[in-house]
Amino acid sequence: MSEPIHGPLYITNTLTRRKEEFVPLDPPRVGLYVCGPTVYSDVHLGNVRTFLSFDTLYRWLSFIGYKVRYVRNITDVGHLVGDVDEGEDKIAKRARLEQLEPMEIVQKYTNGFHDVMRLFNILPPSIEPTATGHLIEQIGMVERIIQSGFGYEVNGSVYFDVPRFAGKYAYGELSGRRIDELLTNTRDTEGMDEKRSPLDFAIWKKAEPQHLMKWPSPWGEGFPGWHLECSAMSTKYLGPTFDIHGGGMDLKFPHHECEIAQSIAADGHAPVRYWMHGNMLTVNGRKMAKSEGNGFTPEELINGNHKLLDKGYSPMTVRFFMLQSHYASTLDFSNAALQASEKGLERLMAALDLLPGLKAGTADGADVAALEARCHAAMNDDLNTPVMIGELFEGVRIINSVNDGRLTLTAASIDKLRTLMQQMVLEVLGLTHERAAQADDRTLDGLVQAFIRMRAEAKAKKDFAASDAIRDRLLELGITLKDTKEGTTWSRS
Repeated sequence: MSEPIHGPLYITNTLTRRKEEFVPLDPPRVGLYVCGPTVYSDVHLGNVRTFLSFDTLYRWLSFIGYKVRYVRNITDVGHLVGDVDEGEDKIAKRARLEQLEPMEIVQKYTNGFHDVMRLFNILPPSIEPTATGHLIEQIGMVERIIQSGFGYEVNGSVYFDVPRFAGKYAYGELSGRRIDELLTNTRDTEGMDEKRSPLDFAIWKKAEPQHLMKWPSPWGEGFPGWHLECSAMSTKYLGPTFDIHGGGMDLKFPHHECEIAQSIAADGHAPVRYWMHGNMLTVNGRKMAKSEGNGFTPEELINGNHKLLDKGYSPMTVRFFMLQSHYASTLDFSNAALQASEKGLERLMAALDLLPGLKAGTADGADVAALEARCHAAMNDDLNTPVMIGELFEGVRIINSVNDGRLTLTAASIDKLRTLMQQMVLEVLGLTHERAAQADDRTLDGLVQAFIRMRAEAKAKKDFAASDAIRDRLLELGITLKDTKEGTTWSRS
């Protein structure tokens, strides 16, 4: 690759807790692994922010000349509840509730995940492996862990011996946890009588007869532990040591901590050189969660059908809003902030529309090269998108001033400004024009509302056959109607 644009890239390494210059193992190639979704439910906004953060990293690494192998897994084994070895497999539970096969659930929610990623213009990864597609690799890793002395089998389950590992290696280094503190905070869980220590975790779990998702192994029929899949698949596609591993802040412990331990036990060295974590979402200062009543889905955010929303917001408004906060900082949702982002995005896109029509002058009234350097420097400073966006609005000011005749730029500077703004806005930030799509949505909404009124009239006349026919025909066209106390709403199926 060529020399990095306007200096080296610095990223905050969660492992060392400091900002470090990024130097890949094998330039220009970069290995990037991000923990993907567990596909047993709809995508929530916390997922969107996490994947948007690493989409930005992927875009920037590619832009400055690296060849990135981006791996983002699909967890299609539901595993157990939380971070302990107990409870019912989440995918199997959903399959039972919806009366479907587990793999139907997997496909349904994988499709939904991909739809949401496309909606927010989040690029697909280079490789998207599934846990069920890599059972051989996971079993092989369990065998290596047993051979190293850090795994032990009891009644068909295999556990990782955390205290033994911690006696030789720095367990808890990523999350800052200490063994004695962890022991104090442990509680009784399923399988505790089989474990040598309450800190031990399952890397292979024996399946009970009623368990739906199970596979043969040297220890009997069972299924892999939650932490195992990422270690096995990252090793397969990126090697035993690779450049960057990322995910949400909630995965630091125990998931990523256990990944490190497993990989060291299996292969003898640390798997990752730079760890990166995105921060959480809040709503009006409170943590976003279903239990708080303030968690809304991407669909609700877009159509505005939620008690905390004044209106719906377009996907690009939401993307722009998220990019205005650093990936490692807490991001607070509010109507005021979203509406400010909506106006800011309109200004930014309106300026891009003016670029082709700018008239060249004989002198430069602004230093476009310096603006470009500041934009690149902001991104090289740990993906500081808020600062970069601030610089882009300086570009907006220059564009508007040239358009109004208050400032002149030479033809060369106009070309440079056009390239810079389009690259940073469209390519790096991944923002797109939405006006045509919004117009189409308004037209579609008008048509669907007409059918909703026709259906209401049919129901009022007790013509339920006609009412059902309208609903079913819309469903065939990909439109789902939902009747509520407040009236009928619609969404794309």
